[in-house]
Amino acid sequence: MSNDSSHFDLLIRGGTVIDGTKAPRFEADVGITDGRIAAIGDLSGSTAGQTLDAAGRIVAPGFIDSHTHDDQAVLSQSQMPFKISQGVTTVVAGNCGISAAPLRPGMDLPMPLSLLESPAEGRFTTFAAYLDALRATPSSVNVAAMVGHSTLRAVTMSDLDRPASEAEIAAMQSLVEEAMQAGAIGLSTGTFYPPAVKATTEEIIEVARPLTARKALYVTHMRDEGDRVMEALEETFHIGRALDVPVVVSHHKVQNAQNHGRTRVTLPFIKESMQHQCISLDCYPYTAGSTMIRTDRGMIDGRVLIASSVPHPECAGRDLQDIAAEWGVSREEAAIRLQPGSAIYFMMDEDDVQRVLAFDETMIGSDGIPVGDKPHPRLWGTFPRVLGHYARDIGLFPLETAVWKMTGLTARNFGLHERGTLKPGHHADVVIFDAATVRDAANYETPTRPAEGIDAVIVNGAITWQHGRHSGAGNGQVILRKDKEVA
Repeated sequence: MSNDSSHFDLLIRGGTVIDGTKAPRFEADVGITDGRIAAIGDLSGSTAGQTLDAAGRIVAPGFIDSHTHDDQAVLSQSQMPFKISQGVTTVVAGNCGISAAPLRPGMDLPMPLSLLESPAEGRFTTFAAYLDALRATPSSVNVAAMVGHSTLRAVTMSDLDRPASEAEIAAMQSLVEEAMQAGAIGLSTGTFYPPAVKATTEEIIEVARPLTARKALYVTHMRDEGDRVMEALEETFHIGRALDVPVVVSHHKVQNAQNHGRTRVTLPFIKESMQHQCISLDCYPYTAGSTMIRTDRGMIDGRVLIASSVPHPECAGRDLQDIAAEWGVSREEAAIRLQPGSAIYFMMDEDDVQRVLAFDETMIGSDGIPVGDKPHPRLWGTFPRVLGHYARDIGLFPLETAVWKMTGLTARNFGLHERGTLKPGHHADVVIFDAATVRDAANYETPTRPAEGIDAVIVNGAITWQHGRHSGAGNGQVILRKDKEVA
């Protein structure tokens, strides 16, 4: 298209477009009207209500965070500065078996469910009520939400330390059906965590039966990412086949020193399995993970940083080893005293991280926990870290591939209709950044520093982040499964 003389709501002039398809970059203007991409090309003859100069900058689709725990933050911290500042325009919530709905008023939440802050306006007893709340008070980012299996267990079962009964499975299945009718994009599990450790493979399959008719997603923090990672992958793929639904392996990694290097085995197995069923995976670009404070599974064998502690908030940001020495107790005893809370665990090897990142089909997800003053830096830095450190500085893959891993690939795998690529007719979620300077500024000492090199972020046509500041716009939408979009 050339010399289009149209009038647009917003015109991005003179940028270099990386469209989210892995295609080579090209010079073009981008015109936006009514929250959608209206035209891409030479729009020099056009007028616009607002114009952004993108000369010397990359214009890309807004980044999609494939793995978040933002379920409550999108309501309580609706401007979402930790996401919008790094170019994220869409978050996938409800991961690791943990979702904000359905819950009962007043029920005690076990860890890690309690890592999701409690809503000020009360808990959501149905998935539809949660989505209605998001529509009523829109966030700055789009939200695609899943229902969590551990949440369903907590709501349904009086004792989580056993397999579910037939009646409990039926009750959970009906709650999944309600979530599917409301528009949930899938069901997640977190069989690595205490509330779901005792869930059998058969329980998960039966609870998830309502996914099958909709081809909704089965997304999992697998039972084991250490010594028994291959068995966990086999179980995950078996569940996908039994339900005949797409599977997403969350934050693929191999943890603990004795397993370093095992991605040389896991990734070929995943690739071979992809030939026979629909499988996706994501990862975060760090050698440390973060979750609830726990002492089993070799979690405290390596370096541990305390991110938050309910009984000892003053210990946030400190090393477990130093706390234990100060208290004159073992690391395990110190960790128990700090519970409940969250911690950062240095458990992975950089070679494995790079191998997973570079794997063709790997999406990017932050897995950030938006709680406390000392979160894992991935909450603020994941996407610029991939663009700057891994794509530009290390040369792990071209910038076009990096953008695709956080846009078009993710939109395809999660069924996010008309998002993830810059194409006329698609939702106008756009990020403008400087490829030469984009970088993550967040680190373990100062984890809440905003990224550098992100010029502007546009959500459904509204400029939401510009000049290092939030505009105040709350233009995010609730993304439903494609078959529910008219609902």
